[in-house]
Amino acid sequence: MSSGLLSIAEARARIAEAVAPLDVDSVALDDACGRVLGEEIVAEHDVPPFDNSAMDGFAVRAGSGGRLLLVDESRAGRGAAVTLGPEEAIRISTGAPLPAGADAVVPIERASVEGDMVALDAPAEPGANVRRAGEDMPAGTVVVTAGTPLGPAELAAIAAAGRGTVSCGRRPRVAVLVTGDELVPAGARLGEGQIHNTNEPALAALTRAAGAELVLRRHVGDDADQTRAAISAALEVADVIAVSGGVSVGPHDHVKSSLIELGVEQRFWGVALKPGKPTWFGARGRQLAFGLPGNPVSAFVCFALFVRPALRALQGAAFEPRRGIARLDTSVQRSRDREQALRVTLDARADGLFARPTGAQGSHVITSLLGADALAMIAAGDGQAARGDEIEIELL
Repeated sequence: MSSGLLSIAEARARIAEAVAPLDVDSVALDDACGRVLGEEIVAEHDVPPFDNSAMDGFAVRAGSGGRLLLVDESRAGRGAAVTLGPEEAIRISTGAPLPAGADAVVPIERASVEGDMVALDAPAEPGANVRRAGEDMPAGTVVVTAGTPLGPAELAAIAAAGRGTVSCGRRPRVAVLVTGDELVPAGARLGEGQIHNTNEPALAALTRAAGAELVLRRHVGDDADQTRAAISAALEVADVIAVSGGVSVGPHDHVKSSLIELGVEQRFWGVALKPGKPTWFGARGRQLAFGLPGNPVSAFVCFALFVRPALRALQGAAFEPRRGIARLDTSVQRSRDREQALRVTLDARADGLFARPTGAQGSHVITSLLGADALAMIAAGDGQAARGDEIEIELL
């Protein structure tokens, strides 16, 4: 590892120490997707709330066979009006309440109907094709725990449990500042020495994808007074500031000094990461500030590795990112003193999960992000990581 540089794990530990989860909001279920649950959800009733049929068919008494008299129908939303008697059957739909007196369902494929009589292929076993009340969620059981990110599956479970609103961690307010005299807006005509501002739309999109609220987005020139004013304005409105560029030690790098002058305490500067070595992190009270590299791939990777888990943790989720194991599909040259975060596609095969780099991996090669499923974390060292070697991956 390079002298004075933190490992990725050490840098993350310092960020995690500075994270204090935000308060919670009451959120309608329809607006909760992507949020982090701030309470424990308990089933308010049995799910399903009544015994019901798993199939379209006929509700019967177990052991009944031969020809039975059809006496009623149980439909979804409207149960049968009569109690099932001996030698009787009730037509039933999937999900419909099991009639009183019945304890089995014969599928429609195993019966034939003639007028008001139904003939069964064979007697039904007790409980056949019946879903019992509380089989999925008994009343009073914990359905979803606090700290869970809410997706469609969690929302369905919470709705089934009887809840229409939930408490969720407040969305962090984020300011994205992008520095550089050479930058012009996307779509603008390029002049001499100019490039399009790619970090601003990318970091804004990453912020929203992490469930945060983008409250400020600004391009800042390489000027000390302008940089300080922009950061000061960001600190007035944001829980988290992400600044790209200007964090090194050149004569036009003013981010680090401006943050410190404005009362942001430096927690680290420099990570043994490729790309992303000059990453800076600090805190002012509960506010967090990230100084990200200016190269577009470096900014993207460092946001994914450091900012995104902090934004999720502020909402009450676990800080630890989702990591897994894959095998390299091709050999990769190691970096002697820095861990590499390669952009890779993943391919699930019969003999395992394989990771293949998306192409050239330079910190300026924006196309290396296209189609990337994950970051492959290649440990520092000499020589190559060989094809077939197991590596850690972090999903994007």
